[in-house]
Amino acid sequence: MKKIIIILSILIILFITSNESNKEVLIPKESIRFRVIANSNSEKDQKDKRLVAKSLGNSVTTLLQNSNSLEESRFLLKNNINNFKDSIDETLKENNIQTDYNINYGENYFPEKEYKGVTYKEGDYESLVVTLGNGEGNNFWCVLFPPLCLLEGEETTKNNVEYKSLIKEVIDKYF
Repeated sequence: MKKIIIILSILIILFITSNESNKEVLIPKESIRFRVIANSNSEKDQKDKRLVAKSLGNSVTTLLQNSNSLEESRFLLKNNINNFKDSIDETLKENNIQTDYNINYGENYFPEKEYKGVTYKEGDYESLVVTLGNGEGNNFWCVLFPPLCLLEGEETTKNNVEYKSLIKEVIDKYF
């Protein structure tokens, strides 16, 4: 009888933990997005976009790392636009990239996007957007607040996370 109770308990825990790992990641309504749009889809322009996204993303992430509210994040972003421009200028200069750009913080258009099985509607969203050149290429995007930039906004790699359960391993080993 004791064995049956233990097995049932383990199965319940496995069921609960497997459901938790499959939850969709949703962007909250009250959020601030980040987007870098490439000049075109040429290999060079896409590389330039990634360089700017990485550099500026690092600057913004550092700036917002201690922000605890949407209002505080808004304040910090609005008051650091010139610093962001400096960061972009430095990245372009260091990488010998000859392109103009536009940076805007406010309500910006986002096309419909499907990510990890969730479709995000097109519309105007509060965001920090950098447009390189003509802005006709694919874009990088993520969410600055709440911080979801660990999600890769550009699905260029298909690395899947493998979840392991210690409880399942014990069951497999002994049963």
